Amino acid sequence: MSMTYYTLGNSGLRVSRLALGTMTFGTEWGWGADRETARAMFDAYVEAGGNFFDTADLYTGGTAETWLGEFVAERGLRDKAVISTKFTMNMDPGNPNAGGNGRKNIMRAVDASLKRLGTDYIDLYLMHVWDRLTPAEEVLRTLDDLVRAGKIRHVGLSDVPAWYAGRAQAIAELRGYEPISALQLEYSLTERTIEHEFVPFATRHGAGIMVWSPLASGLLSGKYRPTQAGNAGRLDGFRNTTHPGFQKFSDRNWAIVAELEKVASELGRSMAQVALNWAATQPGIATVILGATKLAQLQDNLAALDFSIAPELRKRLGSASNMPAPFPHSYFGPEIQGRVTGGAATGDKPSGYSLPVLIEGEAVSVSSN
Repeated sequence: MSMTYYTLGNSGLRVSRLALGTMTFGTEWGWGADRETARAMFDAYVEAGGNFFDTADLYTGGTAETWLGEFVAERGLRDKAVISTKFTMNMDPGNPNAGGNGRKNIMRAVDASLKRLGTDYIDLYLMHVWDRLTPAEEVLRTLDDLVRAGKIRHVGLSDVPAWYAGRAQAIAELRGYEPISALQLEYSLTERTIEHEFVPFATRHGAGIMVWSPLASGLLSGKYRPTQAGNAGRLDGFRNTTHPGFQKFSDRNWAIVAELEKVASELGRSMAQVALNWAATQPGIATVILGATKLAQLQDNLAALDFSIAPELRKRLGSASNMPAPFPHSYFGPEIQGRVTGGAATGDKPSGYSLPVLIEGEAVSVSSN
């Protein structure tokens, strides 16, 4: 395979379209990869041309960051590696300021991550989740200070409301802070809600989307079946929790799995490869995060972009996974828009659209986007 690279949002940071997730580095959570397996997956990813590594201070109690930093150092890859990590989560029970998105915790968390990673800078630093409390102004000012201090290079947001992302980007633009270059969000054939708000925001305001859980925690790999019980996979491990990222067993999702299996068979590809390919080639997506626990899984995933999904097959996957547009997006269809325009045909401007203008009596063309 040959890895291709996209710039992340409007930044100049070039990242591979498949990122290596490290939430599976370590067995502290009862599932995951031991050190030898994690290193083998790291090596396979690097040898395939990958350069984008995603981690977080929370992952396996800090083990993920530590191992990633050591693997990068062992191969002398720091200048080539693009390291993304996250803050927000509290790993010090009883200390309310050891978590959240306030300035005090961000400044503490970044130094702790730098130490575990064994580096003096982080390429992309993301807020892990909205804490429903800290003003966006405080978060953006703190992140901008860290950029100016040289501790981080770019900033992003993960798991936030769309209005918060929009406000954060507006604050950055207004005050001259480092802009939001990335949004890390859940997206897959089973979870498509970001298409209504986040994809338009990302494409219009320069934030590349990093997809987490593109295989719906393994559901789209075909490892689970409706009649199956007791499998030791990740979803079964979270069956009795309320964590929203692991609530995947539903009649709708089983129907998606069934159609995905048919399409994968027709393409002669694994279900995981087709699901990853679909997600990676959707509008607004900059990179898809791979979260394997075994080397064979990662090797299969790395071939996900070596083929194309024909339009008719993509349409079948889209139909199987589509859901009715929520309000107010249900009001943006042809009937309501027809009332807005009075029935006149209108639409988006074509690529390269321009208008002639007169400058000192001479007609020239300027872009109008």
